[in-house]
Amino acid sequence: MSASNEADPLYLDANATEPLRPAARAALIGALDILGNPASIHAEGRTARRGLESARTIIAARFGARPQDVVFCSGATEANAMAIHAFGATRPIVIGATEHDAVRAAAPAAAIMPVDAAGLADLAWLEAELTARPGALVCVMAANNETGVLSPIAPIAALCAAHGALLHVDAVQAAGRISIDYLALGATSVAISAHKLGGPKGVGALILAPGVAAGLPALIAGGGQEKGRRGGTPALPAIAGFAAAITAADPAEGPRQTRLRDAIEAGAREYGAIVIGAGAPRLPNTTCLALPGLTAETQVIALDLERISVSAGSACSSGKVARSHVLTAMGLHDLAGCAIRVSLPWNAPEDAPARFLAAYRRLAARALRKRGGFSNSPEAYIPSLV
Repeated sequence: MSASNEADPLYLDANATEPLRPAARAALIGALDILGNPASIHAEGRTARRGLESARTIIAARFGARPQDVVFCSGATEANAMAIHAFGATRPIVIGATEHDAVRAAAPAAAIMPVDAAGLADLAWLEAELTARPGALVCVMAANNETGVLSPIAPIAALCAAHGALLHVDAVQAAGRISIDYLALGATSVAISAHKLGGPKGVGALILAPGVAAGLPALIAGGGQEKGRRGGTPALPAIAGFAAAITAADPAEGPRQTRLRDAIEAGAREYGAIVIGAGAPRLPNTTCLALPGLTAETQVIALDLERISVSAGSACSSGKVARSHVLTAMGLHDLAGCAIRVSLPWNAPEDAPARFLAAYRRLAARALRKRGGFSNSPEAYIPSLV
């Protein structure tokens, strides 16, 4: 990837949504000309059906699944809700403390599995919980959307298998960025979303392990689409773009993204930033940077004024910054309101670190003047680690 024009915007918010990949754009536009409804039996309907099932086969193959076990839906929020609705109705539910709000909202009464200061699941706690409540549904994200920290899915899956528990994996951020076969590890279901892969917004899938698909009760009932598991006419153009994006998304992009991310982190540390989750395995494209002395909202706005797009590590609501539940769960209470997420897209330019750091240096100078000195050691802000 070549250097960008410094006058161009610099988009570093891929974990919110990836830029649309050219192959996905072409597939989406091409499918707009398919006239028929995939449920119709005439020639136009059969053409649409072939396009739908071709996309299903492509997506299934990427995840080691059978085509009949891929259920298309509107996105990962719905896919997570589908899994929790289907598998958690008669089971106790356990979710990680750093799960996405979509999972938290779908399972408001769930037991919360704590994490350590690096954001990694407390496996001893999980084993004790599953011993006390066997047969639970465990919901864990493969990669955290704020920090990029990767969950230890293999040992979690092993604990689930040993205690008769089901495992649902939210693989939204990990899909296409790292290569892990969640179904082979023992997951019951996996949620993915097209726009986090460089596909179109508004489409995703719940991928099921063999043997569980037939009995999946519908969250949205309708005309019997998706084998009665999700009603509504399939969004064929978006699904076609989804399949093209998942084909184009290549974990081999990871080393280049890691190099760019590491350059950003090295420079940001020099300016007083604290890299959250640095001691844990992480996505190659993601860094969460805390800058004591400046709120996340201030940082996001200041960078936006310099045409650099990042996200707050904590949610903004009504002009106020609420503490991130992810960072709070990691024990980073004093840092939870001053962290931003920088997430490199698949087409990040080579000069992204230099351009970001030029603006970040000005932010850091403001923070330094405000607090009269800094420490870039997390231990300074986490008394429990001292």
